[in-house]
Amino acid sequence: MTDTTSSVTPAIYRPVPQRETSSIHDSEQKTKQEHERVAPGDIAVGVVIGRASEYFDFFVFGIASVLVFPAVFFPFVDRLQGTLYAFLLFASAFVVRPIGTLIGMEMQRRFGRSTKMTAALFLLGCSTAGMALLPGYESLGVAAIALLALCRIGQGIAMGASWDGLPSLLALNSPPHRRGWYAMLAQLGAPLGFLIACSLFAYLWGNLQTSDFLGWGWRYPFYAAFAINVVALFARLRLVVTHEYERDLEDFELEPCNERELFREQGTNILIGAFAALASFALFHIVTVFPLSWILHYSDQAIIDFLGVQIVGALLAAAAMPVSGLVADRIGRRSTLALLAILIGVFSLLVPFLLDGGVLGQDLFILVGFVLLGLSYGQAAGTVTANFAPRFRYTGAALTSDLAWLFGAAFAPLVALGLSSRFGLIAVTVYLLSGCACTLLALRANKWLSERD
Repeated sequence: MTDTTSSVTPAIYRPVPQRETSSIHDSEQKTKQEHERVAPGDIAVGVVIGRASEYFDFFVFGIASVLVFPAVFFPFVDRLQGTLYAFLLFASAFVVRPIGTLIGMEMQRRFGRSTKMTAALFLLGCSTAGMALLPGYESLGVAAIALLALCRIGQGIAMGASWDGLPSLLALNSPPHRRGWYAMLAQLGAPLGFLIACSLFAYLWGNLQTSDFLGWGWRYPFYAAFAINVVALFARLRLVVTHEYERDLEDFELEPCNERELFREQGTNILIGAFAALASFALFHIVTVFPLSWILHYSDQAIIDFLGVQIVGALLAAAAMPVSGLVADRIGRRSTLALLAILIGVFSLLVPFLLDGGVLGQDLFILVGFVLLGLSYGQAAGTVTANFAPRFRYTGAALTSDLAWLFGAAFAPLVALGLSSRFGLIAVTVYLLSGCACTLLALRANKWLSERD
């Protein structure tokens, strides 16, 4: 800041006008507030830890839907049908997630952000850990399935209610020329969560007899989820309860809005945002959850070996995400999403040849698929949320994410396994191509609306 006394000579005293004094005071206050803002790096740590815990909970359920639930909760049907039933429960969490978001917004209005997050993450941890305590179908019958479904719905509601606005705050606090890089940081929780979940199941599957694994071994990852959620809760609350964090949220108007007004005035932006990243969200469960079910039912490759390949794939996805940030900062996030949608479309054409191509083809499917997932998912969040008016951005971004998961990822394992078991792997190609088409059309619509406005 310039020293205002440097222009005053010893012989002449010139009083500073009141308006100039006020301007200097405002400048000092503004500078002080800028120094007190939450650093993007601190926000990124909270986002990564929080998202990793949430993804871990969901991937534990997804992997168990293939390896555990058909035998423990659906032994009255064949293995394939039991997996499809488990995938239906898997999808239920994404169906109720928007409801959880709306409940969370109301809780935040009434009780505050920290109370809402504590309740949401407590529900998420209890729902996940509660699954570890459930008896199987042989002990409790249909009631066991009902309790499993109830816990899964609890996961979905908690996931929606735990929205904290950190990804939006991270994007708004980041330098304009590095928005792609900081957007990528918010997505790193996905491969980290999958890496931990897959590693736990691989260790248990490889070191226990089948009877022990199905009897008690599979429960340990669900117990671990509660401990991980406690760590994530404190990491996020450490930011939420600070005055700097609250002030930043107020400055950027990241607070709940009236949902009816949001849909009435900017419902189009929600739909475009949900479909803009559909190719990435469709690929998400096609390379994480679905292929494990395909290998178990239609391949001779050992499950422990395939889980090892998926662990390597998760590491590749995590490494690809920083690359997506660099590319997005150079060519733009929307152009990056469009380019990756085209590449995912090309990859989808190879799916039947890879998954039916023996061990080598199946491993290539996983490794290439995870790289594409890292590149595309790294820029999948918030690409078009800048279209929202500031007062709608907080709620709009949450609901946009919820609908993207619902339309793109929720039913992906169910649809892919169900259709491919009947019509062949070409069904997976069609599913991925439909997601790519939706992404390209949504990005085109977004560009058209931006030019019109």
